[in-house]
Amino acid sequence: MDKRSKIILGIFCIVTLTIIVTEIVRPKPINWRPSYTAADKIPFGCFVLYNELGALFEDHEIRTVEESVYDLMTKRDTLERSNYVLINNYIYFDDQESYQLLAYVKQGNTVFIAANQLNGILADTLNVYATSDYSIVEDTLRLDMTHNKFKGSHFEYSRGMGNFHFTSVDTANTTILGHMNYIWEDPLAEKPDEERRFPNFIKTKFGKGSFYLNTAPEAFSNYYMLRGNSTYVEHAFSYLETHPALYWDDYKKSGRVIINSPMRFVLNQAALKWSYYLTMVGLLLFVIFRARRQQRIIPVIEPLKNSSVEFAQTVGTLYHQNKDFTDIINKKLNYFFEYLRSRHYVDTNQPLEKLVPELAAKSGKNLEEIKRLMEYLTFIKNKKTHSEAESIELSKKINAFKN
Repeated sequence: MDKRSKIILGIFCIVTLTIIVTEIVRPKPINWRPSYTAADKIPFGCFVLYNELGALFEDHEIRTVEESVYDLMTKRDTLERSNYVLINNYIYFDDQESYQLLAYVKQGNTVFIAANQLNGILADTLNVYATSDYSIVEDTLRLDMTHNKFKGSHFEYSRGMGNFHFTSVDTANTTILGHMNYIWEDPLAEKPDEERRFPNFIKTKFGKGSFYLNTAPEAFSNYYMLRGNSTYVEHAFSYLETHPALYWDDYKKSGRVIINSPMRFVLNQAALKWSYYLTMVGLLLFVIFRARRQQRIIPVIEPLKNSSVEFAQTVGTLYHQNKDFTDIINKKLNYFFEYLRSRHYVDTNQPLEKLVPELAAKSGKNLEEIKRLMEYLTFIKNKKTHSEAESIELSKKINAFKN
C-alpha cells in the first residue's frame, strides 16, 4: 500500500470514528410516541403505574396479560372474580373479544378501560359514544371527580392530551364519575372563547359487574404520574371492586413489539425459536471453520509444449522456399559430426584412415559401410554448390547410419 492510500484510509477511519463517537455521546431526543406498555419508561409508557399496582391493590394478585382478550377469557377460571385493566390511546375489540368481555362483566367482574375512544359492538351494547373537539393548538385540560370525597380536587394536563369526552351515555345504567374542562376556541368564529365541560369518566353497569370507562389514558402515563398527578390515578382506581385478582393488559398496546416477519410463527414458539437460533449459529460456525481450513484452489499449470517439430518444419519450409541447399547440407554435416563426437566420442578432424576404423569399432557398423559414408561426406563437404537431390541423399545416408 503506497503512502497516498494509507493517508486516505487513515482519514476515512478518523471520520468514521468521529461519527460513531458523536452518535454515542449526543443526547437522545425524548420519545413522545404513545406506548402504554409496562416496560416502557418513555413519557407515555406505563412503567411507573405498573410498578405501583402492588401498592394500589394490596389485596390483589397482579397478573400480566400478554395475549388477546379472547384467549384469556377462554382459559380463565370462571368462578374467580377479578378486575381487568386496559389502558391505551386506542383500543379495538373484535366481535369475539367483545362478546367474551361482556360475558366476563355480566358474571360479576369489573373492566377498567382508559382509551380515547370506544367503538364497535362493545360501545353499541353499552350505548356510549365518545368524541373530541379538535383544536390546532394544545390546550390545558382540567380533570375532576364527582364524588364528594374528591370534590375540590382538580388535575391539570397539557402536553399530549386530547379533549376526548363522552357525548352520549345510557343514563339508566351509567353513573358519571368525572368531568373534563377545557377552553374551546373556534378560529373561524368571532364569538369569544367558550369553556366546555363534558364527562370523561363513567361507570356503566352490565349484568352483575361494571365497566369503568375513561377517555384520558394519558393521565395514567409516566409523564403525568411523575408530575404530581398520581392522585388522579389513585382516585380512579379506588372505584374498582376488591376482587382477589387484577389482570393488567400488556397486549393491546401501541408500543407492543409485533413480529411481522414470515418467521413469526417459528419465533413465537419457544422450541422452534431456539432450534432456529441454534441452526443459524451452527451454519455460521460451519462457514467460518470451513473457510479457514479449506485449501485454496490450485491453478492448473499446462505443461510446456514440445515445439521442436514445429520449429524444424518452419525452418525446413524457409530453406525450401529459398532453395539454398548448400547451407542446408553444411548444417546437416555440422550437426552430424557433432553427433559423432558426442555419441561415439571420436575426433572428426583426424584423417579418414584413423577415423573410419575407430568409428566402425565404436558404432558397431560395417567397416566398408563406414568408409563409403565418410568418403561421401568428404565429397559433399568439398563441393561448392549442391542440389536438392544431394540434400535428400545426404539425409538418407545419415538416417541409415543412425538407425
